[in-house]
Amino acid sequence: MKAFATIGLLVLSNTFMTLAWYGHLKFSEWKWSNQLGLFAIVLIAWGIAFFEYCFQVPANRIGFHGNGGPFTLVQLKVIQETITLIVFTAFTLMVFKTETLRVNHFIGFIFLILAVFFIFKK
Repeated sequence: MKAFATIGLLVLSNTFMTLAWYGHLKFSEWKWSNQLGLFAIVLIAWGIAFFEYCFQVPANRIGFHGNGGPFTLVQLKVIQETITLIVFTAFTLMVFKTETLRVNHFIGFIFLILAVFFIFKK
């Protein structure tokens, strides 16, 4: 159960992280944002990123074996990075319609899956 809670919280965390890091790139399509300077955009991104931490910190505390969770620190990081790429890919394809996945992206994903396999191998 802790594994599912950890992964669910990491998905939520990475969703907010992706919105904070890349969502502002779509702001130029909205008239209200044209008046904003870079500092205002940074503040908006920080406001969104706050929610990333609200999910990331509990995910790591619940999931870490030192706190009774099922994952080592390295496993937590690999899970987090894998989720980050999945969420980022979905976000990119849904929000930035001009981006496309190419063969080299899929080859990279295969290597990431192999990395997860080797990190979790006993």
